[in-house]
Amino acid sequence: MRAVTWRAYGSPEVLTIRDVPVPEPRDGEVRIRTVATTAHIGDTRIRRADPFAARLAFGLLRPRRDLILGLELAGTVDAVGRGVSAFAPGDEVLAFCGFSRLGGNAEYRCLPAEGGNLPKHGAVVRKPASLSFAEAAALPTGALTALKNLQKARLGAGGSILINGASGSLGTYAIQLAKHLGAEVTAVCSARNRDLVAGLGADAVVDYEAQDFTRLGPRFDVVYDAVMQSSPRACRGLLRPGGVHVRNAGLARITNDDLTHIADLAAQGALRPVIDRVLPLDDVVEAHRYVETGRKRGHVVLTM
Repeated sequence: MRAVTWRAYGSPEVLTIRDVPVPEPRDGEVRIRTVATTAHIGDTRIRRADPFAARLAFGLLRPRRDLILGLELAGTVDAVGRGVSAFAPGDEVLAFCGFSRLGGNAEYRCLPAEGGNLPKHGAVVRKPASLSFAEAAALPTGALTALKNLQKARLGAGGSILINGASGSLGTYAIQLAKHLGAEVTAVCSARNRDLVAGLGADAVVDYEAQDFTRLGPRFDVVYDAVMQSSPRACRGLLRPGGVHVRNAGLARITNDDLTHIADLAAQGALRPVIDRVLPLDDVVEAHRYVETGRKRGHVVLTM
């Protein structure tokens, strides 16, 4: 099968597509034939070992030889291991691939059919019929991260939240999740993305190029820095007494129930993945270059 691999940490040009053996599902696993996957910001950081501590997980001097990039995917179950009853060949699914083995940027990926340690080993749920494979592939990682941040902040109905980086892969989900919870949302993004975030439900939009959002005054219960470009100290003046600043760190463990929850929200129409562009797997280098510009809106999808 074809898969995205790399033999050294560095720029997008270190990525290559090569043929590797098709994996066989073990007991309790399903094998998925990938239709779509993503070039995620997390993949770019793993590729260049940023932060340096990533080398402890993926290879100290160079990436592990068997490592394939890709945090998420959508596709069709084509084989099941012994003991699997939750899925059958032909089922359309989406999956989070886990932070240990990754592997979404490949034509096939084996994952646990149910239960297990989701952050480490990944998990699979049925694809909502309302989503295309490209949309479904873009759902797991961004939506799960945004969900855990809002849960940490204890955002609820009647609350107010400012989201910095509102047009990115995390921000677009955070807007929709916050609105689903009944909160008032102020989105911070560039002027060119005003219509996008307003269309997702933002009640107010701040153009960071024209206005310093940190000077808006103490009117928010939560500040979510989805792009990790501000500090709690810089945003202190935005928060009401008891307000919370969150930025993708110190989150509770993601569970299978969380993945099922976001899939259910997507099926209900409460979550809509935003796709910036769709590229073939062969263009993975171009995809990584584009992700690293910081200008993408939502997600960059790779198709097989």
